[in-house]
Amino acid sequence: MTAAGATNRAMFWRILRRLLRANRSRLFVMLLALGAGAAVTAALLNLQVDAKRRLTTEFRALGANIVVAPLNTRDSGPSPAALLSGHVVRSVETETGRNGVVAPFLFLVAYARKSDGTLIPKRQGQTEVVVAGTSLNELPLIAPGWQVPTPNYFEGIPEDVCFLGQRAAQALNAKNGDTIDLFYGSHAEQLRVDGIVLAGGAEDSQIFVQLPTAQRLAGLSGQVSLVQVSYSGTPTQIQSFLLKLAAAVPEADVRPITQFTEGEAKIYNRISGLLTATVGIVLLLTALCVMAAMTNVAMERKMDVGLMKAIGGSMRRVLRLFLAEAAVLGLAGGIIGGAGGIFLSIGLGKAVFGVAARPRLIVYPVAVALTVIVAIISAFPLRRLASIRPASVFRGEA
Repeated sequence: MTAAGATNRAMFWRILRRLLRANRSRLFVMLLALGAGAAVTAALLNLQVDAKRRLTTEFRALGANIVVAPLNTRDSGPSPAALLSGHVVRSVETETGRNGVVAPFLFLVAYARKSDGTLIPKRQGQTEVVVAGTSLNELPLIAPGWQVPTPNYFEGIPEDVCFLGQRAAQALNAKNGDTIDLFYGSHAEQLRVDGIVLAGGAEDSQIFVQLPTAQRLAGLSGQVSLVQVSYSGTPTQIQSFLLKLAAAVPEADVRPITQFTEGEAKIYNRISGLLTATVGIVLLLTALCVMAAMTNVAMERKMDVGLMKAIGGSMRRVLRLFLAEAAVLGLAGGIIGGAGGIFLSIGLGKAVFGVAARPRLIVYPVAVALTVIVAIISAFPLRRLASIRPASVFRGEA
């Protein structure tokens, strides 16, 4: 039994090699169609996968996409009723981990003036400004679209340093290296200007200081107005993180910045839908092309099928032989075309996104598998060979 099975397998592969060598021009046309389909499929699938990463990166450049604020308030202020405790900030940092950037903010309306060099701050010539206390080291990460100074300090930016928004600097007539005085109630701080922030919005009128400095100025130790989070991930992952974060800090209001999260989801869904539809159309056209060639192959192989059935070959084994031939063609076309398609996607990514797409290895086996499936489905016309009768073929009637 084992010897007979080995003989049958050897004969199967021998006949398959003969089939692949016969009528090479028609098989080359099928291989070319499958290879072209695999190339376009791999290119589009690689663009689709890379688009998810590209959109995530581009939207994170717009800034934070999640805000954690006190419950029942939309505008945070320095009063204790509208503030978050340090426990909430630590919980947000724990839940976010390395998947994003967390930046707590404390906002207060204070008075500022350019210092005249005296040790005692003077209250004359003060200008009302919004002071934003946060981590100046994290500011470029939470707002990558801003022009934020990046001074070099061995142990981080000290607490006696501040950044001025462009309009705030003009109002105070201050420049890099000057000293300013901040007043809030009975508290005062003297800070050195270490850079100008250009945000292109209302933030240009603010003064950015280290969070401990703002808390000391306001007399609100360990409290913040809100927490901004820039979380990296797909729209689905961001939504899952929102639910998880809301459960971790029930005493706070966790909400997305909808124009970013919804915009990212809509754009990705449209791009993904368009590319998926295009892949489907390409595979359909490839299947039709291969199916037409298979129909001609079926007509040409009537004598071969009649002979195999006459010497005792079952129709099941005959069809298995032709399906194996189609699978081999699909595998060869998928391997060659898939590899070419991934390299093609690099150029397409540069044309579409302005940056070359990164090759994704997961796309390669998917493209090869889809090509093999299309090749096997395209072998449907070979089912006509099941109705062939050996006697009719030999008499020339089929």
